[in-house]
Amino acid sequence: MLMTIAAVADEADEEAVTEWPKGHFPFPEAGDVIGENYIVEAREEETLLDIARDHNVGYEEIRLANPEVSVWLPGEGTEVVIPGRHILPAAAREGIVINIAELRLYYYPPVSDGETPRVETYPIGIGREGYDTPLGKTKTTMRLKDPAWYPPRSMREEAAERGEPAPAVVPPGPDNPLGRHAILLDIPGYLIHGTNDPDGIGMRASRGCIRMFPEDIESIFDRVPVGMQVNIINQPIKAGWDGDMPYVQVFETLEDQEYGMAALMETLSLLERSSDESSVPLNYEQLRYLLENPNGAVVALEQAPEPEEETEEPEAGGLYEELAAL
Repeated sequence: MLMTIAAVADEADEEAVTEWPKGHFPFPEAGDVIGENYIVEAREEETLLDIARDHNVGYEEIRLANPEVSVWLPGEGTEVVIPGRHILPAAAREGIVINIAELRLYYYPPVSDGETPRVETYPIGIGREGYDTPLGKTKTTMRLKDPAWYPPRSMREEAAERGEPAPAVVPPGPDNPLGRHAILLDIPGYLIHGTNDPDGIGMRASRGCIRMFPEDIESIFDRVPVGMQVNIINQPIKAGWDGDMPYVQVFETLEDQEYGMAALMETLSLLERSSDESSVPLNYEQLRYLLENPNGAVVALEQAPEPEEETEEPEAGGLYEELAAL
């Protein structure tokens, strides 16, 4: 009995050691899907934004996953869906990958020999319309703790036109919009930083910089070396596999455009498999619906329905007559 108790205790310790923090995942053994969706109950006086922050989710994600739930007062006991499942972006799994269409950052930390390769993902805020976050590959150049903020000239001029004070510098403290941590990029004027307004995470609300929850950037701040690659991409359509099941995740585009045949072909290319892997017949009608109704959910593409058998043979000549009438 004592040996059994000891074995159970060892298993419990092992589970505790292998438990991953929110947003941290080992690389999928096969495929591209990480995490799971789950449900929590709202507590009294808790907002949907409070719940989102507690569960590593941004504003747009939590809103789209719970369209019928009040943002400001869900109500005690209300069930809230946490969209914790993600498809890894179609980009090299190294350094930092930022998908602006998804409002999410993926960090692939360096691992030593024998250490489990992993990915960490965090919600972000990005540039609003007219202040687009730039795309492309860059790198980190400097890390600053308790940074001062120097408002750009355009912002000071706008404030002056409104008759508001426009300081040339904002020192560290609660009024500093950079928060307590900032990672400079090799793009002049652009940073990954914390914020003094966490409600804006998961929204397009900045002047182009990438914002993170204060606790999130603090957790990676000391682990992101100077010179690490940062790949800023715009992938409103993500597709991948979990075992033999294809999945698609579609977000609203930043531009005013409709999904058409090009988007359909792009998705199909993401689902291409090597010749030695089993293929699955895709449901193109379901795929087209997802492209036309983006909501950020990770959706399994069910197999296409079997065509119905015809009960009656068509009359001879009927098909030719129909074609002739066209």
